[in-house]
Amino acid sequence: MSIEERLNYTFKSQTLLDEALSHPSLSSEIRPAPPDNQRLEYLGDAVVELVISTYLYRRFPEFQEGVLTKLRASVVSKPALAAAARTIDLGSALFMSNGESGSGGRHRDSNLADALEAILGAIYLDSGLEAAKEVALQLLSNQLEILNPQKAQGNAKGQLQEILQQLNPEAPVYEVISEEGPPHDRTFVCEVTWKGKHLGQGSGPSKKSAEAQAAQAALNAPIWKS
Repeated sequence: MSIEERLNYTFKSQTLLDEALSHPSLSSEIRPAPPDNQRLEYLGDAVVELVISTYLYRRFPEFQEGVLTKLRASVVSKPALAAAARTIDLGSALFMSNGESGSGGRHRDSNLADALEAILGAIYLDSGLEAAKEVALQLLSNQLEILNPQKAQGNAKGQLQEILQQLNPEAPVYEVISEEGPPHDRTFVCEVTWKGKHLGQGSGPSKKSAEAQAAQAALNAPIWKS
């Protein structure tokens, strides 16, 4: 099965595909050296960040920037991208020097992640953002399925309380300041204060999640330091 069949995408420009698959080590064996995939990797890095950022923004409307950033990092990390590359056996399609290949280069996380980003950059140039988005979401579907925003959110309330208690034993106070929407689809807005000072505000589908978002907002903008 060809790499295009594994990607479920057919390139209009074979030159772009060849460049995306070309490891920089080729320059040590071929003269003149063919274009390697580093420029396309640079472009693909931006493409995958935009695609995943947009996906997370729409999938998790109840979570703020801090949680979304952690989720995105887990999806676009080198190990995650390399794992996605292995699902289509991308390493076997790469062009690289004999030395790089002999030292395990076809299985190395950095090479696989870079090549995957380069391919997404090449698809973007070949057919535009929608085509690149479709391929990216398919390749990263396993990583997207196991996302855990609660874990990424962490224990924001505990972190905030621990920090504040180092300054003063008084505990932060959480208060629901508004509720919106029908009973089956409520949105709670919560404020956290400390020593009478507003520290942060957050919203969510439950009081617990709204409190956690308020705590995260306080951590993101540590007003208590002012």
